[in-house]
Amino acid sequence: MDAAQIELVRKMPLFADLKDDELGCIALGEIVEFPAGSVLVREGESPGYFMMTLSGETQLWRSYDKQDVLMAVAKPGHFMGEIAILLDAPVMATGRVSKTAQFFRLNTENFWKMMSNCPSVAREILRTTAERFRNIEGFASQREKLISLGTMAAGLAHELNNPASAARRASSYLIKVADDAQSLLFDLVHVLDSAAWDHLFNSWKDAMERLQAATPLDSVARSDREEAIGSWLEARAVPDGWKLAGTFVEAGLDVPWLEGFIAKLPAISHGAAIRWIDGRINVKQLVKQIENSTTRISELVKAIKSYTQVDKSPMQDTDVHEGLESTLTMLGHKLKSVTLRRAYDPALPRIVAYGGELNQVWTNLIDNAVDAVNGTGKICIGTYRDADYIVVEIVDNGPGIPPDVQSHMFEPFFTTKSVGSGTGLGLVISHRIVANKHGGEIEFESKPGETRFKVRLRIRGPAVTETAA
Repeated sequence: MDAAQIELVRKMPLFADLKDDELGCIALGEIVEFPAGSVLVREGESPGYFMMTLSGETQLWRSYDKQDVLMAVAKPGHFMGEIAILLDAPVMATGRVSKTAQFFRLNTENFWKMMSNCPSVAREILRTTAERFRNIEGFASQREKLISLGTMAAGLAHELNNPASAARRASSYLIKVADDAQSLLFDLVHVLDSAAWDHLFNSWKDAMERLQAATPLDSVARSDREEAIGSWLEARAVPDGWKLAGTFVEAGLDVPWLEGFIAKLPAISHGAAIRWIDGRINVKQLVKQIENSTTRISELVKAIKSYTQVDKSPMQDTDVHEGLESTLTMLGHKLKSVTLRRAYDPALPRIVAYGGELNQVWTNLIDNAVDAVNGTGKICIGTYRDADYIVVEIVDNGPGIPPDVQSHMFEPFFTTKSVGSGTGLGLVISHRIVANKHGGEIEFESKPGETRFKVRLRIRGPAVTETAA
């Protein structure tokens, strides 16, 4: 660099306090120019250069869940690339020149020389880097929470839609079935005497008891019984006998029961009486469907409240199993093809903890396990007591964490997922919640076919509180 270029760079705020005998820090670099539209560096690439904008403008974009988010705009005096070099990590954002720009550029080797030989510059770079790091981490943390919330909201919408749709269909059909049964009673009132009425209602009660006690049949036995009842009904000219046959088999009724039923009724009433019994069985089953569906909705709402800790203080008496179960419910849409095994210690004591934040830990660890097994493997969640601690284990049978990356697992922004698929903060956040807020520990062991995360929490509550970063 010539003297004029050195003076141009020296005017930038970062170099404002340089002494004359420190100008060699600037002389190590070069001035380069890029037209608008140029890509300086891509997210996930290895660190290349430390760059300071002299003129023009550069936009810094970071990918979150396959969506590009504008993180910052670098104008004259702004510098970039220092975090990747300092951490020896891939760059965290893609730099795109939005207005033709000139840059002061240092390669990695000369960047370290500048840091060693120019204390005022090094101090300002480190101060700015710490501030940026906090801002990026805070943004990424909130972004991760929103992504997680969005994913679970979509899953819960699906989970809630199924029972809600089932209840709606059942209630709609229930109205028709109930109206038909009422009409059949009006038909029967003209042909049955008191003894026949007693027999009709006693038979109905017996059918309800059989329905309650009925056990599922295998497909062959069920088919045979439906065919026998269907033929019997057809021989007696009962309309839609093949439809009624399935209902009667479901209730545990057979041809001998039906023969005994109509034996004490006048022949003119047989068709209406048989269809009335069918209607009453259907009413019972439809009410049961509605009850099951609304119970499922209630369970999901309860799980949501448990997961989010609605109406509860942050620090509370916490049942770890309840938190795990509410988390599994929230992640149910991701676990449909996973073989899930629970190995809970029923004698596990409750602990004083930040329940809502522990649920975030379980979400991160279980979600990582689901990703590790590609949504189709095996996951085991176990709990046990170890002296004054409870231990929660989450084990998956995925391919394992490569040995060369295991030492980086709790580093901020480190992720084994593809660019844009993760923030690299899930385990960092989990570690802070467990260690800083609960005085516990989180550790893992991994080999091909088994990755085991262990979370140890004090039974008597947090020993420390989180300090400012």
